[in-house]
Amino acid sequence: MSATGLRGKHLITWEDWSKNEIEKVLAIARDLKTKFVTSEPHRLLQDKTLFMIFAEKSIHTRNAIAAGISQLGGHAFELASEKIPFSVDSNVKDTAVVISRMGHGVACRNPRFGNGNKFLNELAKWASVPVLSLEDDIYHPIQALADLMTMQEYFGNNLRGFKVALSWAYADSLLNPLSLPQSLLLLLTRFGIDVSLAMPEEFPLMEKIVHRARNNAQLNDSKLNVTDNMEEAFHFAHIVIPVNWGGYAWFEEYVDDNEHRARMKENLDKYRDWICNQQKMNLADPHVKYMHPLPVDRGKGTEEAVADGPVSLIYEQAENQLHISKAIMALTLGGK
Repeated sequence: MSATGLRGKHLITWEDWSKNEIEKVLAIARDLKTKFVTSEPHRLLQDKTLFMIFAEKSIHTRNAIAAGISQLGGHAFELASEKIPFSVDSNVKDTAVVISRMGHGVACRNPRFGNGNKFLNELAKWASVPVLSLEDDIYHPIQALADLMTMQEYFGNNLRGFKVALSWAYADSLLNPLSLPQSLLLLLTRFGIDVSLAMPEEFPLMEKIVHRARNNAQLNDSKLNVTDNMEEAFHFAHIVIPVNWGGYAWFEEYVDDNEHRARMKENLDKYRDWICNQQKMNLADPHVKYMHPLPVDRGKGTEEAVADGPVSLIYEQAENQLHISKAIMALTLGGK
């Protein structure tokens, strides 16, 4: 372990990290962002190798992690996904042990519902190097912390009493993971931020996650309000984050088959009016900012005028994934 105690640490969810450790990541990310902007070399992971595993395609997260380790002086190597056993079996152990002997870290994205988090935890169980989640079916830690970093850049590091509207929004896609809203809910309530969570009955987040977020809010003197009304959530919010997620948690047991997809599509069509438009934005704080992890479903979940308007921080969020990724890798793969 390094002096920070973070070298070799896995990242599956921020719930496994102390608040001080998370703040250390944010501080390093801000420093590395300054170095990136000023073109100051920061090759903290010279000759380190990071293996990347993707069960599903990724654009921004993949580019952030690959560009990040390159800028830190290391190298990213993507394993052929068709060769990886994404079920939890003995082959996961073999994969984890072998690549641990060949490199210095593993970054994995597996958002398949019912499987992703189990797979990452099994990978971490056998790996002797850090396993970093690039998203699973329950958590999306890097994007969530990049979002918090973006909020701090615009509103200051102390966000106690700050209000975020985290809302389900309509989209044509049925299968967006629960991972980002769940990670945000857990993270923001730990930082004293008040969260108003809006979601239709058929598109809930996992009950255990909401319960844990309530505990986080109680312990950190923040508030969590859950509503089935999007407008209610937007009232006086400083940040609005309208994103779409699937109705996986609505079913007692979800299997990715045609019957469950048809049920989700039927439910989805009930909520076409769950869209972030200027009318709803007018309910928020006068200095409100709009955030979204991309890609934005313009004209569906969000009006184009909002997504591309002056209050939008979508590109700042995307960039900050790079700096958060670099900070995490610098601390877990190398240590200072």
